[in-house]
Amino acid sequence: MTITSDYTSGIEPSFSPGIPAQKTPRARIWFDSILSLVLVGLLAGLITLLALPVAHAQDKVELRIGYQKSASLFVLQKAQGTLEKRLQPLNATVKWVEFPAGPQLLEGLNLGSVDVGYVGEAPPIFAQAAGAKFAYIGYDPAAPEAEAIVVPKDSPIKSVAELKGKKIALNKGSNVHYLLVKLLEKNQLKLSDVQPVYLPPADARAAFESRSVDAWVIWDPFTAAAEKAIGARVLADGKGVVNNYQYYLAERNFVGKNPKVIQALFDDSVERGAWLKANLKKAAELIAPLQGLPVDVVELSLKRYEFNVKPVPAGVIADQQKLADTFFELKLIPRAIAVSDAAYKPAP
Repeated sequence: MTITSDYTSGIEPSFSPGIPAQKTPRARIWFDSILSLVLVGLLAGLITLLALPVAHAQDKVELRIGYQKSASLFVLQKAQGTLEKRLQPLNATVKWVEFPAGPQLLEGLNLGSVDVGYVGEAPPIFAQAAGAKFAYIGYDPAAPEAEAIVVPKDSPIKSVAELKGKKIALNKGSNVHYLLVKLLEKNQLKLSDVQPVYLPPADARAAFESRSVDAWVIWDPFTAAAEKAIGARVLADGKGVVNNYQYYLAERNFVGKNPKVIQALFDDSVERGAWLKANLKKAAELIAPLQGLPVDVVELSLKRYEFNVKPVPAGVIADQQKLADTFFELKLIPRAIAVSDAAYKPAP
């Protein structure tokens, strides 16, 4: 083996049996070193790219929506799957969580089992008074004709004023509780001038049909069902007396972290709401079997609701405050509340 070395000339020895050592220029050594660094960098970049899908999957968002069967628009959206499709580009999915009524839905929102809910005016008042944490993020236009006082079709009662001393069934602390108070006020009467009978809708209808009560204050689709099935007569609805807004409520942190998801929900709700109002019969045919109601009942109910969600302005919050103040005066809530405290305010 011949080994030659000339370190002073910048040449490294080459080891080959029986072959004279070859001279390797110092520039080649630097080139090999730089090439190695480039290859290491490329390899690190490749590893990063391969890891990106994993990180992307970890950023996936699940929008958990609390709803009631009476929330016709949500029922329609769930059935058609339109929201799921709209959320796909945002790497978000939907989980629909059904609740029997607004108070239970608000409890679920407060406990963190849902991110967004849709309820009437009264449940948020009671939830806030009980210390629940949530935010008003949107509302649908007023639907005063979607709640009313009804009487049997052959009842001698022809006006709200004639309800003095009469038994009136209603769901305590609900939107219609406020409706009754305001209708009585309009006719120079107080709640103490009538005999409230506090019953949930199903029991109230039974009492109404058996004539155990003289009137029933109720909301759609129960109102429409009573009209169509047993010929109940609307004595007065909320037109010119109350707003009967419907609210979108949410967990504050979820809204702050996922504004595009909330906007997608609103966009889909506006689009589906417009389709629903333009295709009442077809929409009713889709929704009716899911609500367990006849198509004509659902169609009548849909006519009396409005669907065009928007952010909640100060004026609507002020209207909600009037309802809260009334409930406090009636001792239905334990303390006075400032509804504005629950209004969503985006971070500056």
